[in-house]
This record gives sequence, structure tokens and C-alpha cells, in this order.
Amino acid sequence: MAKKKVRYVCEECGHEALKWNGQCAGCGSWNTLVKKIHDKQEKKKQEEKKKKAEKGNPPQQIDQITTATANRLKTELSELNRVLGGGIVPGSLILIGGAPGIGKSTLLLQLAYQISCKYGKVLYVSAEESKHQVKLRADRLQVNSSELYVLTETNYFTIEEEVKNLAPELVIIDSIQTIYDPDYDSVPGSIKQVRECTGKLMRLAKTEDIPIFLVGHVTKKGSIAGPKMLEHMVDVVLYFDSEQQQLYRILRSAKNRYGSTDEIGIFEMKQQGLIEVLNPSRHFISERPSGVSGSVIVPCLEGTRPILVEVQALTSTANYGSPTRMTSGVDHRRVSLILAVLEKRLGLYLQGEDVNINIAGGMQIEEPGIDLGIAVAIISSFRELPLPEDLLVLGEIGLSGEVRAVSRMESRIQEAIKLGFKQFIIPDGNLSSLELDVSDLEIEVCGVKQVSEVLDLILGGE
Repeated sequence: MAKKKVRYVCEECGHEALKWNGQCAGCGSWNTLVKKIHDKQEKKKQEEKKKKAEKGNPPQQIDQITTATANRLKTELSELNRVLGGGIVPGSLILIGGAPGIGKSTLLLQLAYQISCKYGKVLYVSAEESKHQVKLRADRLQVNSSELYVLTETNYFTIEEEVKNLAPELVIIDSIQTIYDPDYDSVPGSIKQVRECTGKLMRLAKTEDIPIFLVGHVTKKGSIAGPKMLEHMVDVVLYFDSEQQQLYRILRSAKNRYGSTDEIGIFEMKQQGLIEVLNPSRHFISERPSGVSGSVIVPCLEGTRPILVEVQALTSTANYGSPTRMTSGVDHRRVSLILAVLEKRLGLYLQGEDVNINIAGGMQIEEPGIDLGIAVAIISSFRELPLPEDLLVLGEIGLSGEVRAVSRMESRIQEAIKLGFKQFIIPDGNLSSLELDVSDLEIEVCGVKQVSEVLDLILGGE
């Protein structure tokens, strides 16, 4: 009888060791090494897998491959369709993550109801809640469809069997961290279990041509719990987030094999569920105070849609030690660069001032086109000078004080005109290539090359 080989495998990272250790040498985790015995039967299984792999599809010339446009499943939520790139692609595996209580299960239950009413059977797998809990949420959301099936199960093989028997149009699994494969000894939620279950769900989605939604828990830092490989395996990664105590929920696409990754969807949480916000610009600037310094409107680009946001700045004399720099919705390092440019190029003494920057509504802005709006808001607050309510500012600031051009200027201006804005301060590079007829639109557009020119405009040459 051949001697069996003993190995110790880490449940977290899969690292193998010849003897047991308290700490894994691969990932540094403690008490994660599990004893594994390799025998001939396991070798036979591996050989069978190799033979099956050898019988796979042969390589094919790319000019001989035919493409067929997949019919996407479209929901009644246009914001969700926008983020997904036009709808749900059959056979896709979609991962959605977000903080606890933000509305992931609510959104997916509404999605399941709409798909079941329009296309047919939908299987909602609840691995964390009982059927009665799901029914209570469904009653609150007024979700009632004979084509919507609920399964409370955590065993992967049972879920796979029910999916093949039911043949639904859509499968939702809440959540992937609670599903386990009994072939592995690790507990549900471990890296190995999450990796293996996700891989099998990917094969199930592709072979059965059924789109599958996975709910993923997030860590304290906001990233999806589990191995980073999880995001590489799926087709689409969505993040459902919101600032604390904010009214709006923002659905972002971090990865999308079937569309753009820059699109966002905005929802409002109400008693009857999530309601999509079709005109977010009007919502974000609706509560802007009038006659107050330190407030300016900036048109930011999220994907293909321009959204108007209010940039608020507040400067005050620092009384204790070093001045503070507090930001919400923008990168604090970017604000530090803008403050350095204002001090160096314009001579504004901000070293002894506390500077606070906020993007109203809980939006997170990353594009550099907001730079000029932040600078104007800081100058307005520092000089106690209220800005005109119909003024819009946009541009990127370089370290030498130059104002650089930004993309899609026409669509941004058109969105602002719809909401009644008449005065625009934009980069001179955009003004020279602007395709809009300013005289017909009855608006005033000023192009600037340096930040000092902006100071002259808002202060009247002072």
C-alpha cells in the first residue's frame, strides 16, 4: 500500500506546508492550516479533470467567429439599466456590495419582482433570512408575483439543483459569504469557500445562460470582503453606497464587461422602497442658500451624464495651533494643492485659516474639473463675497496657476441652461472650441487662462 502524503493547507490563501505551523507563511494568518491527505484516488480525479480539459473546444480563427447581440433584460429602473450598460446580459455574474442596511436586499427584491412580471420565473436565494422575513419585506414593498420563488438555502449543490430544475430567467443570491461547498472543510465566508462557490456559480451562469446577482459584504474600508480575486472572476462589480444620514443612495459601477464603468445611478430611500432620481441635478442644488458666500455650482461628469453639484467652502481664523483642512466628497490632497496655488500665485494668505470643503448631497467627486469651483468657493468665503446664483464655474487647475480644459463642455452647459444658469466661467481652451451659439442661448460665457483672471471676474477687478 502506497504511503499517503500529508500536507497542511491554509484555509485563507491556499498555501501548502509540510508541517503544521501556528502562522501561515503565505498570508500571515493564525490557526488557518488544515491537515490534508493526498492519495491515489485524488490523483485519479485530477487525471480525469485533465482528460476533460483536453477534450475542450479547439482554437478557432477570429474571423470565423460569429457574434450575436444578446437580448438584455431591462428593468423599470432606468438608473439601474444605465449603470449596467443598458440592461442585464444573460449568462452574466454580477456582484453588488454595500454597507449593512443601505438597501441592497431592497433593490434586488424590487429587481426580482420587475423581472418576474416582465420575463418569467425568478429565484431569490436568501441565505441569511428566513422565508417569513423575505415575505415581510415583500409586503412592505408591495411585491407580489406568482413567478417569484424564494429559497432559503446555504448549500451550493442544493442551490444548483434547484436552479437547473426551475430554469429561471434570473437568480439572486443573498449573500455569497454565507454559501458553502461541503467538499471543503473551511467555514462559510472563508476565502477558499468564497472563491470556490463564486467559480462554480460563474460556470453555472455561463452553461445555463442565466444571469446571477451576488450580494457581497464589505469590510470597514468599504471594499468587498473576501479575496480580491472575487472581483476579477465576476463580470460586473457594483457598489451601493451613501454618506451617513444622507437621503440619496448612489449605485456605482467599478467593473463592467458589458458597458462603461463611469456611470452612476441615484436612488432615494422611501417607505415603499427605492425610488430612482431622474433629475439629480435639481435635487442636489434645490436647497442651496441665497446670498451666502462660499457656495458655487459646478457641473461634474459622471459617465455620460452631467450632474450639477454645490461646492461649499468655509474659511475661518485658526485659533489653536495649526489650521485644519477638512473635506467631504473630494480628495483632501487635491484641496491642499489648490490652496497652495492660491497662496503662491494669487497671494492669498490662507496659512492661518481653517478651510472646510463640502459637496452637498453626499456626492463623491473625483474628476479634476471641479478644481476651479473649489478655488472660487474658497475665495468667496475668504473675502465674504456672495456669488451670483446663476453663475457656474468649471475647470482644472495646474500648479502654475493655469486653467486647463475639460471634456464634454457642451453637454455640461446644456444641462446648466435647463436649470436657469446664465453666467459661465470656463477654461479658455474650451471656449475656443465651443460648438454652442452663445448669442442664441442668451448666456454669458467667459474663458480664463489663469486663476488670477477668475479673481478679477468675481471681485470686479479689485
